[in-house]
Amino acid sequence: MKKWLMGAIAVTLSASAVAQTERTLQLQNVFDLEYAASPALHPSGDYGVFVRQSMDIKHDQKTGRLWTVKPNGDIRPLTGDSAHEWSPVWSPDGKRLAFISDASGSPQIAIYWTDTGKHAVVSELTQTPSSLSWSPNGDYIAFSQFTPIKSAAPVSLPGKPEGADWTAPPQFVDKDNYRYDGGGYVSDGYQQIYVISAEGGTARQITDDEYNNGGDLEWSADGKQIYFSANRRSDAFRQPMNSEIYAVQVDTGQVRTLTDRNGPDGAPKRSPNGDWLAFIGNDDNGMSSQISRLYVMSVDGTQSRVLTSELDRSVTGFAWDTDGEGIYFTYDDKGVGQLARTDLDGDYEPLTGRVGGLSYGRPYGGGDFSVAGDDQVLYTLSNPLRPADLAWWDDGDSQQVTQLNEDALGHKKLAQVEEITYKSSVDGRDLQGWIAYPPNFDKDKDYPLILEIHGGPHTNYGPRFSVEVQLYAAAGYVVLYTNPRGSTSYGDDFANEIHQNYPSHDYDDLMDGVDAVIDKGFIDEDQLYVTGGSGGGVLTAWIVGHTERFRAAVVAKPVINWYSFVLTADMYNYFYQYWFPGLPWENLEQYMKHSPISYVGNVTTPTMLLTGEQDYRTPISETEQYYQALKLAGVETAMVRIQNSGHSIYARPSNLMSKVAYILYWFEQHKSDD
Repeated sequence: MKKWLMGAIAVTLSASAVAQTERTLQLQNVFDLEYAASPALHPSGDYGVFVRQSMDIKHDQKTGRLWTVKPNGDIRPLTGDSAHEWSPVWSPDGKRLAFISDASGSPQIAIYWTDTGKHAVVSELTQTPSSLSWSPNGDYIAFSQFTPIKSAAPVSLPGKPEGADWTAPPQFVDKDNYRYDGGGYVSDGYQQIYVISAEGGTARQITDDEYNNGGDLEWSADGKQIYFSANRRSDAFRQPMNSEIYAVQVDTGQVRTLTDRNGPDGAPKRSPNGDWLAFIGNDDNGMSSQISRLYVMSVDGTQSRVLTSELDRSVTGFAWDTDGEGIYFTYDDKGVGQLARTDLDGDYEPLTGRVGGLSYGRPYGGGDFSVAGDDQVLYTLSNPLRPADLAWWDDGDSQQVTQLNEDALGHKKLAQVEEITYKSSVDGRDLQGWIAYPPNFDKDKDYPLILEIHGGPHTNYGPRFSVEVQLYAAAGYVVLYTNPRGSTSYGDDFANEIHQNYPSHDYDDLMDGVDAVIDKGFIDEDQLYVTGGSGGGVLTAWIVGHTERFRAAVVAKPVINWYSFVLTADMYNYFYQYWFPGLPWENLEQYMKHSPISYVGNVTTPTMLLTGEQDYRTPISETEQYYQALKLAGVETAMVRIQNSGHSIYARPSNLMSKVAYILYWFEQHKSDD
């Protein structure tokens, strides 16, 4: 009887432990997450379509399907297909929806008819289409796609016997930008503009030259031209930021330049009356961070003027209002996405906040929105406890209309996120960050602290959902993430504090944040840990070279040697001009002064490296250098090479899980025994 009782108690305790685990977020819950993206309001404003993104556990990837949503929160699948669907765009009359679907086995243009509820693929393309745009009369759809060019290798080996099994021939590379992160090595060819009948048939190529033509496409009001953006300069490699807006004649392919200044211009959108083009751009001042502003000009390229000159924040997206008298736009302010409206004189007013939520891995900015009907707005809603949902803004009133993750997260005890402000020890300026508290947090206990650092460096964190932060907190850590100098959403001057000076006092800002949390009285000062990815990996490597206060560190996808980085990264023609005063061999001291590798002799902190094998933004050779340097210096280290991953490790859900699991493993291995 006693043995049975003890066994029952053991079973009860085990069940209780399991139940407790199920109430907190676990690694496998990554595959349960969903989020809303790409909202497209019907022209009537009565309902919208959006892409419902979910995680495919069998194929280890994100997948999206089209759903409809109404203001009352009623959501339903649009096509019912199991295919991946994206880029929904309504026809001008609202009777058809164009989108991209891989239901036929490859990405194709598909049409949904509202009167019958039927849908079908209308293209037979050999490459993936993008930037779908309806002609004003609804007869045609413009799009862009990569167009290969056949080219023979310059060398052909003689003497190969018939049936011989020789190794693959060498790959000959002579392009300026020959590989891109997430895309791999560049094939021969260019991005070109096409049109296809909305009833299907053969696509007709409109542009045919040696430039990458595309970006957002927009038809002229008479349907005779298509507006687009590109860098069509002969020295585009030397001027990577100098794009313009162009108009191409649909019948002849003749291209006309509409903007002409030193700086990036893009994303043209025509006003409803057809008289104006709005676009995003800026005058290039050579700084590493530059404010993107909203402009408007006549469709012939004249009368160009800036509408957001008084806003010291970058415009991240925009859409014309339905009568063409103003423009809705988004921007980040102090880590929070904002929706605003401006008239054509530049008088603007903020309308609502919390736009964003698309970056579920870490708490970055970024959101989508759509305007239709009587100036109603459907937008993605940011929430520190949920990935992106949808909200409906109508005449000053905003209502959340989806709750996509209540089934997965509604019963979970998640980390509560609280803003923290503190003073810089360098210059006394105000700094901002956020603390994520473990579930069942008790302020009278002492907790280990993880400092998690954002990348960029010119980007921002905010009170947004982050599965990585939530998993660290679920493991019992207090997590601090901040926006040190160099971050965006605080103005041009704050962002450029690190211009040609990175890392520098951003390190002090991070240490001040750690001190501010410690001062709250619930952190075990002997249990401090640090990690960050990309720019955050740079700063993590910098930190362990400048202080011994952290018990362990994980340096994710870092740059540790700016000299070698500029000579191996995909965007090398940009980095050497905007992040440094010039070429590395002409500025050796500047490059090495800010390279974490220069301070490896100071490192005593156990430091793990973690990078994707196919990362071409911060190539894995940077990780390998630091790993071998730490080994030579006698520092405890390890290297994690994420398979089938570029710079965006979270693109595959299992890789996101692996990243978090290895970071927690490393920290747990180096916890104090006290």
